[in-house]
Amino acid sequence: MNRRHCAAAAITLVCALGLLTLPAQAVAAPTPDSSPPPAASAPAAPSGQASSERDLEEIRQEIETLYRKAGAATDAYNLAEEQAKKQSGEIVKLAKAIVDGQAKIAELKDRAGAQAREQYRNGGLPPGAQLVLSDDPQLFLDGINKVRTSQQANKTVLAQLTRTQEDLETYTQDASSNWQKLESNRVRQAEAKKKINARIAAAEKLESQLEKKERDRLRQLERDAANRAQSAWLATLPTPSTGVSGEATAAGRAAVAFASAQIGKPYVWGATGPGSYDCSGLTSQAWAAAGRPIPRTSQEQWRLLPRIDIQDMRPGDLIIYHADASHVGMYVGDGAIVHSPRPGRHVTLAGAGSMKILGVVRPDK
Repeated sequence: MNRRHCAAAAITLVCALGLLTLPAQAVAAPTPDSSPPPAASAPAAPSGQASSERDLEEIRQEIETLYRKAGAATDAYNLAEEQAKKQSGEIVKLAKAIVDGQAKIAELKDRAGAQAREQYRNGGLPPGAQLVLSDDPQLFLDGINKVRTSQQANKTVLAQLTRTQEDLETYTQDASSNWQKLESNRVRQAEAKKKINARIAAAEKLESQLEKKERDRLRQLERDAANRAQSAWLATLPTPSTGVSGEATAAGRAAVAFASAQIGKPYVWGATGPGSYDCSGLTSQAWAAAGRPIPRTSQEQWRLLPRIDIQDMRPGDLIIYHADASHVGMYVGDGAIVHSPRPGRHVTLAGAGSMKILGVVRPDK
């Protein structure tokens, strides 16, 4: 292999092995929103002056929008992280293949060198020429098989050497491609992280400007909005009093049991447990515990898992929310979900129709 190939292989190996020392971080993501996070455009009234009901409702909606955008950015972050993990693993595998290929080439070159040295010891003549010059018929006949064996061995060594060199070139190119993808995913992670932090900070600042009684009223407005949405959703179902309650499978029951056991643990974006979860971290871990690994993010869960009609829903199914599939909860029956809502909240039970439903997917279909 020429010097360029050796240098590329060595660089790839060093880079790949360096990945092993990187610390682990907390998996059709939407195109990142390049616009700056919304400003806190509806500040609280001056101290001692209560905000009007309309002002608080506007604040509630703005806070909800900020957290929903933070959720979408979290999905983009999680997907980039999953892809980065995959690329890192591929690079390490390719680095090992490069090392093995280099060792194989060295072995084949040694074998080719041994054959050349053998020919040199025989006077520099190839075996065929030696036979032609021989005047011993028995020696001639005995040597024919040796010549054929030697020729075949030479061809085999040369073919293996050529094939191994080609494989090594492919491994090096693949490693370079995977490294570029890895760096691209890291850039996406960094961009998503900035947006997440900025939007969460904007929402927290907006809420912090309210007085305590206004914050209490804001929470009540949140509950009222969720209850209205839940009632409207239940009214569309054949059994409006209880929602949809199909029979869960064994795997579905196991997933529901896991998710329900996490109630009370805090939401942390990018988290997959055991002490905290984001929305898709909870659902993906619940189904992993049930023996059915599923995609990491709510958007990938929506894109890749089988979709079902909401009327056929059963416990364990996942309900995907909002037009950008940026939130997910697990249906537990009786019109309820268990989910990890947003920063500042904990894993909890909620009405399945309390947010805008995009659709339902079934991990064990």
